[in-house]
Amino acid sequence: MSAFSSPFMLGFDDIERVLDRVSKAANDGYPPYNIERLPKTDSQGDVIRITLAVAGFTRDQLDVSVEESQLVIRGRQIDDKTRQYLHRGIAARQFQRAFVLAEGIEILGADLKDGLLSIDLARPEPERVIRKIEISSGE
Repeated sequence: MSAFSSPFMLGFDDIERVLDRVSKAANDGYPPYNIERLPKTDSQGDVIRITLAVAGFTRDQLDVSVEESQLVIRGRQIDDKTRQYLHRGIAARQFQRAFVLAEGIEILGADLKDGLLSIDLARPEPERVIRKIEISSGE
């Protein structure tokens, strides 16, 4: 029995699946990444920047997409068969890293510079919605 099976947690059926997905993705350490909150500006609310160390990857070898409320970053390098290595410490690697996005998160853009892929996300200020529910007399 999980905490999400409580009768007071209505409509949170998918959260257990999300947490399971996150815990599986957290076990892979490649590529290393940072997540930072950028200072607020007048034109932008909360902005979060995810930066991945992707040295050796070109723009064409990287793919950033949103799939089923997840930010998915993929890198694909093809091994150059024409090269003859005397020592190989830098392997051609493939990776996939996924981040689960909260509802309403917007992707502002991605930038590749100096071997670092930065992706900026905005979290808009939530609207406070109060709705009055009429109580009928039951007659």
